[in-house]
Amino acid sequence: MTKSSSPLPGLLLLLSATTGLVDAVSVLGLGKVFTANMTGNIVFLGFAAVGTPGFAIKPYLVALLAFLIGALVAGRIGQRLGQRPLRQWLLSAAGVEGALLGLAAVCALASAPWIDAIIALTALAMGFRNATIRMLKVPDLTTTVLTLTLTGIAADSALAGGASPNLPRRISAVASIFAGAAAGALMVTLWGLALPLALAAGMVVLGTMICVAHPAAALVHNS
Repeated sequence: MTKSSSPLPGLLLLLSATTGLVDAVSVLGLGKVFTANMTGNIVFLGFAAVGTPGFAIKPYLVALLAFLIGALVAGRIGQRLGQRPLRQWLLSAAGVEGALLGLAAVCALASAPWIDAIIALTALAMGFRNATIRMLKVPDLTTTVLTLTLTGIAADSALAGGASPNLPRRISAVASIFAGAAAGALMVTLWGLALPLALAAGMVVLGTMICVAHPAAALVHNS
């Protein structure tokens, strides 16, 4: 499957926007915890370990453990489906992630939101996604982290003597997460945690269904 024929970049940009939604929920509504990006949790866990006010060990451990379990499960599924048509792999991944985010939205509807359950469910979903995206190997579209993307924008630029490869894709990835985070912050502030989580689940499932309708999705990835 050539890059030009692949339906993956469009889907991964959409998924990047859902990362912004999920991080808005986790950071603004769950108490300074990330469920899509684990680097921040390691840093916050270090703060909590030395008794820094405002940081507790439990939510970071819940997020990290759930994320690792999600990644492990995705790795097993990827080993089984990686040599089958891309359509099967993507639909399976979307079903798992959409269900986890949907359950998190249901937990958020409780009169007292089940914070630990939401952290665990969203971290499971994001761990599952990260492992799946890693196996798909689409350059500059990790959907959850931007450190290397931003580094590439600067280090590969004309000012640095480079040719700015994949610049539109890199900028689009940054813009997608930014837009998702901004929209998610507004939703959390105005309507609570359930709406952005439900929207993220819907975007994952609907975006994947549109993607797999592409003829190239009937091929084995990288075939």
